[in-house]
Amino acid sequence: MQLSAAIPILRIFSVDKAKEFYLDYLGFSRDWEHRFEPALPLYMQVRRSGLTLHLSEHHGDATPGSAVFVPVEDIDALHHELSAKAYSYARPGIEMVGWGRELQVADPFGNRLRFCELAPD
Repeated sequence: MQLSAAIPILRIFSVDKAKEFYLDYLGFSRDWEHRFEPALPLYMQVRRSGLTLHLSEHHGDATPGSAVFVPVEDIDALHHELSAKAYSYARPGIEMVGWGRELQVADPFGNRLRFCELAPD
């Protein structure tokens, strides 16, 4: 048996705000979107590099305020990229933590993405 990488599901409440944050600000690409009918909630997969996320408007799919820990190489490059964007709702910095250097950013729905460059062993 082999386990694959987990795909976190994050609760969203506005498709427009989710796309502004995940696609425009964080630089994810949209793989696909699904709705059972046009007026029903959205379920969408986004991806950047090796990270895949599912974003869902469906009640009960996920809890707002979740956190996702994302190991990253070259956190300074990510910080520079995000700092150069004109996104009014976030200006993350890099913080030293016991296990490495971390850049934390919250989406418009209270979910947190913790990008971390782990300290060498």
